[in-house]
Amino acid sequence: MTTPPTVASAADYLAPVNTQTWVNGRHNVRCVKVIEEAWDVRTFCFMAQQPVMFFFKPGQFVTLELEIDSKQVMRSYTISSAPSVPYSFSITVKRAPGGLVSNWLHDNMKVGDELAVHGPVGNFNCIDFPADKVLLLSGGVGITPVMSMARWWFDSNAEVDMVFIHSARTPRDLIYARELDHMASRVDNFNLNLIVERVENGQAWHGFRGYLDAVKLEMISPDFMEREIFCCGPTPYMSAIKKLLKEKGFDMSRYHEEAFGATPTDVEEEAIENAEVAQEAADAINSEDMHRVEVISSGMTMSVQVAPGETLHNAAAKLNLHIPKACGMGICGTCKVMIKEGDTHMEANGGITDEDVAAGYVLSCCTVAKSDVVFEY
Repeated sequence: MTTPPTVASAADYLAPVNTQTWVNGRHNVRCVKVIEEAWDVRTFCFMAQQPVMFFFKPGQFVTLELEIDSKQVMRSYTISSAPSVPYSFSITVKRAPGGLVSNWLHDNMKVGDELAVHGPVGNFNCIDFPADKVLLLSGGVGITPVMSMARWWFDSNAEVDMVFIHSARTPRDLIYARELDHMASRVDNFNLNLIVERVENGQAWHGFRGYLDAVKLEMISPDFMEREIFCCGPTPYMSAIKKLLKEKGFDMSRYHEEAFGATPTDVEEEAIENAEVAQEAADAINSEDMHRVEVISSGMTMSVQVAPGETLHNAAAKLNLHIPKACGMGICGTCKVMIKEGDTHMEANGGITDEDVAAGYVLSCCTVAKSDVVFEY
């Protein structure tokens, strides 16, 4: 007979001695709620078995550790909730044609299911770039990080002048529509504007149509040049926004975007190009240019020779050691390892904290050896 899991009482959550604070790392959580946001979008809410205060910077993300078809799969999602609701966190996921993880979550994740998450991490957040006036721009499911920011400012009664512009394909595809209307109706510092690309037969719509362009932007937010801008959405959407802002002479140091997502085309092209010349480069490497990498794992030590520019993740793979990773670009923070000896160089993109770096951690997917190296996984 299976013993039912212990459920923490309200008193447990109110007792400071029993409550832990969320820090970047691996954590076991349980799904406690599934919310239908739109016809193809669901929000999954998670809590820890024991009380944990899920503090994070609005805009950051977590990486889910899942098992799909008997294989470990890692995938990163922005936290859509705000830290003002501290005992849980949520992700909002859109079903995608052919999407391995998104479709699996929609079809399989239910209340009571447990999984491991890594995080929170990410440089795209509103805490590190404080401002009195902000412009939140989003397209499609890219609304999740800016929604986390808006919820944070709304819940904390922050004196932040918010202009929120969200674009969707049709009225049916709008995410958080009722909550956004509620927020706009409650405070006068939240200016909500929704844009749909098209209106299908039978759909009622009285808002903007088409795409966000310079005319609509100046109509909605005449003072956008004075605002801190946070943007997230599909790559074509963000590219169009950046082009528009640059043409207007906007100070791009005040523009911030969520760059996490599918591997950008230029990175894919670079990877293909690198693969095509890999053999030629390997033939030209002198033995004195190689570095010895030792990996400590499960009490065992193994070593391998690596070429200049070869990552620690590749070194581990040569030894048949699987270090989980989700992005391969230094964004998700999943492949963190501890450097014990040697010099390395890391090209991270927000997936690791300054505290972790100071403690000796690096992201193996984007770290190369500059000398003989020993690291632990």
